[in-house]
Amino acid sequence: MSKKEKILEVKNLKQYFNMGKPNEVRAIDNVSFDIYKGETLGLVGESGCGKSTTGRTIIRLYDATDGQVIFNGEDVHGKKSRAQLKSLNRKMQMIFQDPYASLNPRMKISQIISEGIDIHGLAKTPKERKDRVYDLLETVGLNKEHANRYPHEFSGGQRQRIGIARALAVEPDFIIADEPISALDVSIQAQVVNLLKKLQKEKDLTFLFIAHDLSMVKYISDRIGVMYFGRLVELADADELYKNPIHPYTKSLLSAIPLPDPDYEKTRVRKVYDPSKHKLEQGETMEFREVKPGHFVMCSKEEFARYQKDAVTTS
Repeated sequence: MSKKEKILEVKNLKQYFNMGKPNEVRAIDNVSFDIYKGETLGLVGESGCGKSTTGRTIIRLYDATDGQVIFNGEDVHGKKSRAQLKSLNRKMQMIFQDPYASLNPRMKISQIISEGIDIHGLAKTPKERKDRVYDLLETVGLNKEHANRYPHEFSGGQRQRIGIARALAVEPDFIIADEPISALDVSIQAQVVNLLKKLQKEKDLTFLFIAHDLSMVKYISDRIGVMYFGRLVELADADELYKNPIHPYTKSLLSAIPLPDPDYEKTRVRKVYDPSKHKLEQGETMEFREVKPGHFVMCSKEEFARYQKDAVTTS
């Protein structure tokens, strides 16, 4: 994996709803991160922290309130011609959380998967179109007999595979997987994650993998970003984040992960995050700072000095 080639740059992204009203919601507040070609960046946090809104804003399902999303050097939210939008839509795809709601119940599976093929003119003849659908079904572990069935005839795990086939149909470079396993049985979750890992290798894909299950995120991600109330509070390589979490909220999330060890579980203490403990001097703001190479934390100047000191003693 080349760490040099950025496929996506998110710069000071903001997504506010009901702006200027008493019920204004700052769903994303000044978030910045990069994603490199061929990697999986995991984005985690509790429900309502803004992680899904981040994914939807990146792919233009929402217009950004402020900030930039640069994909392959192009401003996603800048003015676009119809042809530019079409090209962008082909290269960025999304797999949705709910496989029950994201597939049109009135369409056969072949129609669902071939919709993108038709829009982008990727098949010259009906036979080529049909062959592509069959290939895609086999790629995601289904078979061609499934093409003429309707979504209600499939299990949740199978429907999610159909959603993955639909995303792959237009040969994208970058896929946002928005909690793609949270609606599935635990026994099926690992199968879907393994499929995504396999497809990534075979098709040189880049993923933004959004989830609240930290254990599964570690398994699939190269790096992990942690969100809290619309802000990114920590970002590091997956192993580093698990071994050396710095932000107290990250520590709180990690302390909630159960382990298959009865002795550990008896003594496991859940850490509670108290945001009021961050002390700010007058006029100071929290900033996203690099505590050690590749490990970023949202903190004050005072906390930054302390975190750096701790990082030296633990390394």
